Amino acid sequence: MDYVPANAALLRELTGNHLVQSILPIVFGVIIAVPLAQIARLNRSAGAVMLTASSLLYTIPSLAMFVFLPLVLGTSILSMVNVVVALTIYAVALLMRSTVDALNSIDDGVRQAAVAMGYTPLRRFLTVDLPLAVPVLIAGIRVISVTNISMVSVGALIGVPSLGRLFTDGLTRNYPEQIAVGIIATLLLALVLDLLLVLLERVLTPWTRATSSRTARAAALDARTVAA
Repeated sequence: MDYVPANAALLRELTGNHLVQSILPIVFGVIIAVPLAQIARLNRSAGAVMLTASSLLYTIPSLAMFVFLPLVLGTSILSMVNVVVALTIYAVALLMRSTVDALNSIDDGVRQAAVAMGYTPLRRFLTVDLPLAVPVLIAGIRVISVTNISMVSVGALIGVPSLGRLFTDGLTRNYPEQIAVGIIATLLLALVLDLLLVLLERVLTPWTRATSSRTARAAALDARTVAA
């Protein structure tokens, strides 16, 4: 309890760095993975290659990726860019398959109805396919958010500032209180981000709440009918 107020400024700085390195890869990952998933759905040969490549990319150890990327990007090994790019690659790898599955699960009848109404392929994708895929897409993003919150800490091993610094410094100084604060702060970040994603899903899929309400009313009506 004494460590937090005494190091409030440092904790705010590290938390901010941790959030930037966690959230940006999610945003970039969605922007990249969704179009790639649509291409993979429309072209099975290309899709097989992309899905295999994404699975292989995710097997690369994060620490090795953080160390290797500066050689490719020409950045400093201490730059946050390395962590953001690495986690974006992992995010795309995770999202590809789940997004393809989500798009494949959409009823073709819905797509045909949109075509009959004069929707262009792009408009149909943006206003029909993508909204219907949101629940599965958000489920994948929730997994990625928790993964990113955890993996960002690994960057502290090469000097990239984040809450992982509390682990490395605490271990070096034999300061368990500092390590405990780092663990608790990381868990809280993961929980808050997950709750925000749940709220985002509810905002983006209002029809699910309407369906649930109609189902509840129908069940209540059936119960009253049986009782009568």
